[in-house]
Amino acid sequence: MTVFLMILGLVLVLFLVYLALLIPRSNYPGWEKLDGVRYAHRGLHDKDQGRPENSLAAFRLAAEKGFGAELDVHLMADGKLAVVHDSSLKRVCGREAVIEDLRAEDLAGYPLYDTQEHIPLLRDVLEVFEGGTPLVIELKSVKGNAAALTDAVMAELKGWNGTYCIESFQPGVIRHLRAHYPEVVRGQLSANFMSEESLGWFQRVAMTYLLTTSFTRPDFIAYDYHDRSCPSLRLMRRLFRVHEVGWTIRDRGAMERLEADGVTVIFEKFVP
Repeated sequence: MTVFLMILGLVLVLFLVYLALLIPRSNYPGWEKLDGVRYAHRGLHDKDQGRPENSLAAFRLAAEKGFGAELDVHLMADGKLAVVHDSSLKRVCGREAVIEDLRAEDLAGYPLYDTQEHIPLLRDVLEVFEGGTPLVIELKSVKGNAAALTDAVMAELKGWNGTYCIESFQPGVIRHLRAHYPEVVRGQLSANFMSEESLGWFQRVAMTYLLTTSFTRPDFIAYDYHDRSCPSLRLMRRLFRVHEVGWTIRDRGAMERLEADGVTVIFEKFVP
């Protein structure tokens, strides 16, 4: 019986430590301006119609139809901020180049999917949404530039007349926001990384089960909706009332089910 009680006590202690790692920031004002909006993933894009992902044409249409937008931001070699998903431009531009190595003046030579659209700067996208629907801004940190990227984005957003939140897969970005820009609504991006061979075992576990939360204290968790059965996410919603954002929804039925469960949706490939 004594051994059983010791084991039970150890299990309880470990469970309490686990719960402590999941504590987000609670009840911070600002989410109400972001809630109830549907966000077009990388803009309302359709490359066959000349509106590739993360293009000004895709963002303009999203704004015109009353949607918010999710977008991806990288820090360029000259300190400017480019809106594009991948560091490598092979997929979207068909060229062997890395966005972090380019300067703003180079972007005119990088058309998106052979359309008339080019990689935009963050300031150009912000102009589209000035005084309008909100933005979910994902920061794409590479090679240890989390702080520099975050500082550059916050400098660009200073004085902008719009509503936004910032999210990232990189906990370093969210930690930097917590330390230096606590007024910003911040979110941890995640999914089930357990089969991701490019990551070490500890990284897979920590990212999948949101074990960096107590260090970053996000206001919301943006989780791949296919993986939202994650026990950490469930506990955080039930115990700590963390806000959940679901990505990326590609059909109306899934969108409606998630919204009925209180999830803010990021969608693509259909118009709600």
